[in-house]
Amino acid sequence: MAPDQRQPDQPGALWHPSPNSGPRRDGLAPSLIVLHYTAMGSAQAALERLCDPVAEVSAHYLIGADGTLWQMVAEDKRAWHAGAGEWHGKDDINSRSIGIELDNLGAHPFSAPQMAVLEDLMRGIMQRWGIKPSDVIGHSCMAPGRKSDPGPRFDWARLARLGLAASAGSAGVPQRPSAEMFRQAAAKAGFTAPSDDETLLAAVRLRFRPWARGPLTAEDFQVLA
Repeated sequence: MAPDQRQPDQPGALWHPSPNSGPRRDGLAPSLIVLHYTAMGSAQAALERLCDPVAEVSAHYLIGADGTLWQMVAEDKRAWHAGAGEWHGKDDINSRSIGIELDNLGAHPFSAPQMAVLEDLMRGIMQRWGIKPSDVIGHSCMAPGRKSDPGPRFDWARLARLGLAASAGSAGVPQRPSAEMFRQAAAKAGFTAPSDDETLLAAVRLRFRPWARGPLTAEDFQVLA
C-alpha cells in the first residue's frame, strides 16, 4: 500500500501524511506520549505547517477543537515534534514517543469534543504500545523553560482520574526541604532535562500545580511523590 493510501493506526482518524518523518533510531519503539498545543490560529493552519517540508516539524496526530482527528505520521515512525530535551535521563524523545498536537492557543480551556477524542486516542496508543500513565508527559516536562505546552489550562487531573496520566502525589516532605532535595525528587519523577532551580520548579508546577506561585513549598514536594 502506498504511504499516502495507508490506513490510520487509530480508528476514526483522517490520514493526512506529512513528509517530515523517518525511522526511529537505534531500534527504539514508542514508550512515551508527549502532548502539545499548536499555538496557531486554526487546526487547518497547524495541519498545513505540520505537513510542510520547509517547516521541518510534524506530529503523529492533530486533534481539532471540534474533535476532528488527523494522523500525519505512522506510529511506528519518528515524527519531529519534541526537539531537544530529556525525560528520565533519556534523550532523542522523538524516537521514544508519539506526539499529539491539540488545536489550542494555550490560553483557554480545551474543548469537550477535543478532550473526548484525546482520551480515546490515548487509550488506543497505550494499549498498542504498552505505555504507562506515568509515561504520558507534556512538552514542557521534557523541555523545561524552552516549552510550555500543553500549558496551564490543560486538564491533567482529568486524565489522571481516567488512568491516562500520573496523579499528583500526597506523601510527606523533608523537615527542611531544599532546592537540591527538590531537584532530586523531580529527577526521580522524570524531570532530568538541564534547567536551573526556578525553571525546574516552574516545569513541575505546570504539570501538577499550574495555579501555584512564589517560592518552593511543601506542596511542590508532595505532588512528586
